[in-house]
Amino acid sequence: MMDAVLLARLQFAITSAFHFIFVPLTLGLSILVAVMETIYLLKKDEQYKKMAQFWGKLFVINFVLGVVTGIVQEFHFGMNWSEYSRFVGDIFGAPLAIEALAAFFLESTFLGLWIFGWNKLPPKLHAASIWLVAFGSNLSAFWILVANSFMQNPVGYVLRNGRAEMIDFGALLTNHHVLYQFPHTVLAGFVTAAFFVMGISAHHLLRQQHREFFLRSLRLGLGLGVASILLVTVIGHFQGQYLTETQPMKMAAANALWESSGPAPFNLMALIDEQKQENTASIKIPGLESLLAYNNTRARMDGLKDLQTAAEIQYGPGRYIPPVSLCFWSFRLMIFSGFWLLFTVFYSLYLLKRGIIEKKQWFLKTLIWSIPIPYIANISGWIVAEVGRQPWIVFGLQKVEDAVSPTVSAGMVLTSLVVLTLVLGALVALHVYLLTRLAKRGPDYTGDIPYTSDKGVAQWT
Repeated sequence: MMDAVLLARLQFAITSAFHFIFVPLTLGLSILVAVMETIYLLKKDEQYKKMAQFWGKLFVINFVLGVVTGIVQEFHFGMNWSEYSRFVGDIFGAPLAIEALAAFFLESTFLGLWIFGWNKLPPKLHAASIWLVAFGSNLSAFWILVANSFMQNPVGYVLRNGRAEMIDFGALLTNHHVLYQFPHTVLAGFVTAAFFVMGISAHHLLRQQHREFFLRSLRLGLGLGVASILLVTVIGHFQGQYLTETQPMKMAAANALWESSGPAPFNLMALIDEQKQENTASIKIPGLESLLAYNNTRARMDGLKDLQTAAEIQYGPGRYIPPVSLCFWSFRLMIFSGFWLLFTVFYSLYLLKRGIIEKKQWFLKTLIWSIPIPYIANISGWIVAEVGRQPWIVFGLQKVEDAVSPTVSAGMVLTSLVVLTLVLGALVALHVYLLTRLAKRGPDYTGDIPYTSDKGVAQWT
């Protein structure tokens, strides 16, 4: 039978994965809706107003369900992870409190004004409302990642009476880890929104519905997609180099590099035997891992075995190698997804410039089926980030086994795990159903929109 620690980890992982389905789309789609309304404000073109309303409706559904799943996560810290909260609550609680009191209140307040303010607020103030929603959504991500980055790279603290206490709030804000993690996460959200808009637009173009409306939507989504996929690739590369220095165990696990070597190969594929600590078979590119990590094909990289020995000397006996297979294949899934997204946006750009994208029905279908790919990349990247630092919950300070609530039994955690999985699974199913239903109806359907009446009457059917 699984113990309470493993069940608590599994519960938080499932809850976070469900929540992370909603977050990236919120980050990117808020920006796209704001851009659409701004273009309408500048050009007085009613088509862009309809675009802002149509895509805004989908944004609202995603936002509301995302809030519900996010609230559940807060309860984990007091229920399953009370020792973690006791140890690091003085630091971890500060950015989360700011996120709730400032960022979340900002986005939720102005989202209400935006939804019910059509034809009531002055146009410029109404457009400013959605920009504040977009700003608040991305600011919310910043504060959450400030908290997470402390867990990855503790800074600005002192150990006192068995607790980590904050002594430098500025150090949390300038933590090098968050300076890489925040733009990487936000840009991944932009990519998610871009493919969401492109995929739905392709669905309608394939059926020759609202041609001009969805061609414009596709172009805006593609513009965001090209810029964000390039930037997320570049920042991801520099983030990998940073992690090679600060969390070499994580990067060695992501490449299944057991032995130290210089030059170090990049394993495209590998059959991993974690018990024997070796790869029984692999497809390698010689020197590529050294090049990616140090811009030098002959640079030496520490392997998992040597890093384990060094960790035992520094922290004492124990297993410090994370689950290698999970890290390795999650990292590959993220990379392969990224290459697919990169190819797709540039081929879309090529077809649009030639004016033949509507004739390529197979590619329009490809865009539709590519909508889940950014989600796969996002969750895969999150798995590498969190699983790759095991056994630490706060890197170098507190292990996961020491962070769990001592009075919560395995049976209690299992019960809540089953209930939460069923409830959150139902919410995700509802999310997919509502978005699919409303996206297929197109921009002319107004029955569910609380802000399309000329008199500004707000009502849901």
